[in-house]
Amino acid sequence: GLPETVQTGTDQREEIHRLFEDIMNQLDLYLQTAKNRVDSEEEEEEKDQSYIDRLDSYQEKTGLPEAVQTGTGQLNGIPLALAVMDSEFIAGSMGCVVGEKITRLIEYATNLLLPLIIVCASGGARMQEGSLSLMQMAKISSALYNYQINQKLFYVAILTSPTTGWGISLLPNLMQPLHLRVKE
Repeated sequence: GLPETVQTGTDQREEIHRLFEDIMNQLDLYLQTAKNRVDSEEEEEEKDQSYIDRLDSYQEKTGLPEAVQTGTGQLNGIPLALAVMDSEFIAGSMGCVVGEKITRLIEYATNLLLPLIIVCASGGARMQEGSLSLMQMAKISSALYNYQINQKLFYVAILTSPTTGWGISLLPNLMQPLHLRVKE
């Protein structure tokens, strides 16, 4: 066997390692509990609100009417169409209004032959709007198909963090050959 001093040193290291792991686990548990407490308080407030009240609350909190802002402008003198999603507004989720605004912007850009830039920061479909929010992907995809394939116009998607909700707003943004991702 090993001399007693070596065994004791090993035992001490193991004990220190166990204590360190216990402290880290307790710290992690404390942080998770604190985060969950804050999240659950916010969730409880939101659970008590109707969907319309939640929309009003986010409009007041962010100063935005919806999770996407659309418009036209110029970049180095070149006219373009631009959509920017904001994850602070119900996690950037896509409902009927968001889908309609993006679709109309794509159709407008198609008619005027404008380059199109979409800055995506989305959390997926709004479950409160049911299948209507899910239909937005098909509507946007159809407009993008016409914009890119039929008209052969220039489209850039800039994927920011957070961008989740794979099937709703991210998938149409992956339909073009140029992808830009903003790293955290």
